[in-house]
Amino acid sequence: MQLNTVIFDMDGLLIDSEPCWQEAGMETLLEFNVTLTPVQYHHTTGLRTREWLDYWFTHFGIGKETIPAAEAALHKTVIEKIKTKAAPLPGVHEVLEYFKAKKFHIGLATSSPLSLVQVVVDKLNIGSCFETVASAEHLPYGKPHPQVYMDCIRQLNANPLECLAFEDSFNGLIAAKAARMKCVSIPVQDQAHLPKWGAADLKLGSLLEFGDEQLSALNK
Repeated sequence: MQLNTVIFDMDGLLIDSEPCWQEAGMETLLEFNVTLTPVQYHHTTGLRTREWLDYWFTHFGIGKETIPAAEAALHKTVIEKIKTKAAPLPGVHEVLEYFKAKKFHIGLATSSPLSLVQVVVDKLNIGSCFETVASAEHLPYGKPHPQVYMDCIRQLNANPLECLAFEDSFNGLIAAKAARMKCVSIPVQDQAHLPKWGAADLKLGSLLEFGDEQLSALNK
């Protein structure tokens, strides 16, 4: 089957927001006298905020009753940080124009809340590129569960075997593959050497590296 649909993750792929999420997450945990190592942080990249907090609150024995307030505070902090500091990642506009020229259906599937999606698409001026946006915000499970991708595929009236996902996180990669899609991974540089990225159909250094050669290889 030939690919005809592409679905993008958002944070860390289209916009350099992961440092903002990391700062906001670290600041939240510091309120509970907890500091994560970079390796610990990257282990949970791609999870929804509630799941991220639940994981670390469990790990460090923090009372779960404080999670709702911590989640609200973290979201408020990260939105302000992204508004003021986050920049588009290399190749965002180029890859979207590439797939538009190829007449692909284009969607967005993210673990982030829709309030943040609106901030990002407005900041990058890319809202008109997407036929649909799917958020895992209110789903029973977020990535690595495939539901957000399955929802996006359904909204696009697409066949998952004809869909391509772009992801920067391993949790997102697993979600895309579980939804029966092909997946291009673009991990952060200090994680790119890890063997786990072999689960992707293609690994690149940035969106700028994707073109006809890569699409042709994925269609084989």
